[in-house]
Amino acid sequence: MSTVTVRAPAKVNLQLSVGAPRSDGFHDLATVFQAVSLVDDVTALPGDHLTVSVEGEGADDVPLDETNLALRAARALADCAGIEPRAHLHVHKGIPVAGGMAGGSADAAAALVALDHLWGLGLDRQQLAEIAATIGSDVPFALMGHTAIGLGRGERLSPALARGRFEWVLAFASSGLSTPAVYSELDRLREGGIQVEPRVSESLMAALLAGDAPGLGKAMSNDLQRAAVSLRPQLAMTLEVGDEYGALASLVSGSGPTVAFLAGDEEHALDLAVALTSSGVCRTVRRATGPAPGAKVVEP
Repeated sequence: MSTVTVRAPAKVNLQLSVGAPRSDGFHDLATVFQAVSLVDDVTALPGDHLTVSVEGEGADDVPLDETNLALRAARALADCAGIEPRAHLHVHKGIPVAGGMAGGSADAAAALVALDHLWGLGLDRQQLAEIAATIGSDVPFALMGHTAIGLGRGERLSPALARGRFEWVLAFASSGLSTPAVYSELDRLREGGIQVEPRVSESLMAALLAGDAPGLGKAMSNDLQRAAVSLRPQLAMTLEVGDEYGALASLVSGSGPTVAFLAGDEEHALDLAVALTSSGVCRTVRRATGPAPGAKVVEP
């Protein structure tokens, strides 16, 4: 196989409950992910060395050194297989960089699948998921896609049944937010307060099972939202526009600064997108649907 292209989805956190800091610097999480139809494509080609190039949404902000998650995934896969990592990875981004939607993790998941095919390794999804968990907390979910519960750092996954299709409107900010900075701000805001063990909401799971968008909207939550708004106060104005135009939920996505709005139906999503675009409170607006599949090969 001379080239392989793999498509991987962005995610929204329908719930993100964050526990106290752990001794390793991470936080215990109870989260419910949903993959959405906003995607990155990663194409793997033969090469003498391991290299990466990037185009598309926020390409100039993506590192091309060893901190690039797609490169880290490639090296981890090669180490596992006992081979030299020789390939060129070309990333076409549609997911915002540093937007709280796991775009880098999507690239890593796509790279794992693409290189597994390019190098003829034949690993199964469980083997790839074990490698994915060593790269980043969100990488296993980008492999799995659809809707899932995440525990631990978010890497311990179990599928969650979600009936029907959910309509999302995504408002992108002009610049990203650092995930470590948002968690640090959360710890600062919570200092001295009572910490509750994170748990998945039963009402949220029931709404997913029923395909109940209004019920899902009422049950959605994000413990990081207050910290993200503290660091980026203008996010409050973006959230207010969604509330004003009847979004079923208006929520900072993950660590932000992207804001996700759950719409009642396709027409409502269009109205929300128009209102957000004309309001001037964000850089750009995209619509998406969920659940979406995880990383998969795109047939030529």
